[in-house]
Amino acid sequence: MEQKFQNHIQQNLSFLKDKKLLVATSGGMDSMVLVHLFKKLNLNFALAHCNFQLRGLESDGDENFVKEYAKSNNINCFITKFDTEKYSKEHKLSTQLAARKLRYDWFNEILEQEKFDYIVTAHHADDVVETFMINLSRGTGLDGLTGIPSQNGNIIRPLLPFSRTEIEKYVSENNLQWREDSSNASDKYLRNKIRHHIVPVFKEINESFLQSFQNTLEHLNQEQSLVNDAVQMVYEKVVSEEKGQLKIDISVLLQYKNYKAYLYQWLHKFGFSAWNDVYNLVESQSGKQIFSENYILLKDRGFLILSAKKTADFKEIIVNSITEKTNFPLKLTLCNLSNISNRMKNVIFVNENKIQFPLTIRKWKEGDCFYPSGMQGKKKVSKYFKDEKFTLFQKQKTWILESNNQIVWIIGHRADERFIANNSTQTQIKIEFNNEKNI
Repeated sequence: MEQKFQNHIQQNLSFLKDKKLLVATSGGMDSMVLVHLFKKLNLNFALAHCNFQLRGLESDGDENFVKEYAKSNNINCFITKFDTEKYSKEHKLSTQLAARKLRYDWFNEILEQEKFDYIVTAHHADDVVETFMINLSRGTGLDGLTGIPSQNGNIIRPLLPFSRTEIEKYVSENNLQWREDSSNASDKYLRNKIRHHIVPVFKEINESFLQSFQNTLEHLNQEQSLVNDAVQMVYEKVVSEEKGQLKIDISVLLQYKNYKAYLYQWLHKFGFSAWNDVYNLVESQSGKQIFSENYILLKDRGFLILSAKKTADFKEIIVNSITEKTNFPLKLTLCNLSNISNRMKNVIFVNENKIQFPLTIRKWKEGDCFYPSGMQGKKKVSKYFKDEKFTLFQKQKTWILESNNQIVWIIGHRADERFIANNSTQTQIKIEFNNEKNI
């Protein structure tokens, strides 16, 4: 497996060799194998471990195991604890979704503050099969059947070509130590049911099941690419952007036999879920409308018009001092901090000596430029939006924090390199917002 992994890195992920990598490390078999392989290749990496405090002493044991492993192998290690159950209740999320959001928000904060290039996870071939079947059981389109990508933005998954059997064999051959998660033995979770009872049947039917499955995924991804091309071509003929709205020309739309599929592809990203209502809107009388959390879809004569829900029109907010709190349009709080902690997506840490009051909170405007954290050089905010695939409405809802006519933060998205603090900064200011619906 070691040689196969090395070849995989050289052929498909060679750019990792000169990058700074953050390896998500639970202490389980998969992540410890990944860490061991990274050591063998002398890659530049650190560990990141989340204690979700869901399994009592067992969770603490996992944390101590990773901590001691890092210490004994002279590897830098980041560790945090989450009150996952509290967070899941407050945000009305399942435990699994809450844990996912918490850990990836934290990972991204480490990337930004410590200038890592990528998050690396230990997902493998069997994980892809299980995810496919979970999505299939719930009902899904092509998006849910095309597998877990080896790279998704700043997330890299180098173990995807390897099966659980190969990983277990590698552990045995190299006498690796790891921690068993007792919850993996329970059929309480859907993924475990699939892992324990369904996948083994397929492997019994076909000894080459994983390879056959990979072939199927390749075909599905090719078909997804064709769908994406068609969706974009039809979009250019049917949809126009005017005055902050999307206008769908119904007469042109109806020329396409599969117009419902196009509507789904264009509108699902805006939070609509009652698809029969969306499709019926095409034939409805003018003036009828349906809503998602943040958007309105209106039938206006020969058009479907998509627009953001109206919010109070604030031109700018002035923050005069570090003790001042804002309530609108954002609940933004500033406070002095002696060290960098509580790394979350909605938090940045800035060098107090570089900040000049009063601060301004305003909407983005054409011509804005900033220096994205973790990058060299200046970038237009409009180019950043394009690279991050912001929709028209996301752009409209984005707020800027400014000091002395210089951007400090595209709030909730990216800090400016000129202002961010690090562990060597003498005095820091923690800036936090807690009204995510406005971003």
